[in-house]
Amino acid sequence: MSTISWHDLPWQDAVRLWSLHPRYLDARGLVAVWREGLLARAVLQGKTKGYRSHPQLERFRGARRPVGLLNRYLLGVYQEGAARGYRFRREKVGRPGPAEVVPVTRGQLQYELSHLRRKLRKRDRASYQRIRDVEVPDPHPVFRAVPGGIEPWERTENRRGDGRDPLHR
Repeated sequence: MSTISWHDLPWQDAVRLWSLHPRYLDARGLVAVWREGLLARAVLQGKTKGYRSHPQLERFRGARRPVGLLNRYLLGVYQEGAARGYRFRREKVGRPGPAEVVPVTRGQLQYELSHLRRKLRKRDRASYQRIRDVEVPDPHPVFRAVPGGIEPWERTENRRGDGRDPLHR
C-alpha cells in the first residue's frame, strides 16, 4: 500500500478545517468538518501517521495547548450540529483547552467563503442561497478576525507547497 502525502491531494478537493463559523456550512460540510476535526486531533496526539503535514494544522500546533484548542474547535462544531438536531457524540469532543483565541486573517475568511460558495453552488443550492449575500463572514469561535490576506498555510490553486504564489514572488 502506498502512502499519499497531503501535498499530493488536489487543492480543490482537500480536507478543510474551516476558519468560518460552522453555521455557514451545509449538512455535508458540517459532518465533514466534524470528521476531519477528529482526525486532526488524532494527528496532534500522535495517534495516526497520516495527514501529519496537513497545512491547516499549523495554526493549532502554534497554540499553547494544541489538542485543547482543537477540542474547543470540535466543541463549536458539536454545538452547531446540536442546534441543527444532529447526533454528534459530545464525549468525542474531549477536554477543551483554555479559552485561547487564534488570529485568522480577514482575507482567509473571504477566501474560504468564496471557496464554500463554489462548493455549495454545485451541491446544495438552498445553502448557497443562505450565504450568497454574506459580505463579512464570522470566524469559528476559536478564531478572531484580524487584517490581512490569505494565510500562508493555505494551499490555493496558484500557490506552491510553501504557501507562496509562484506568480508573485
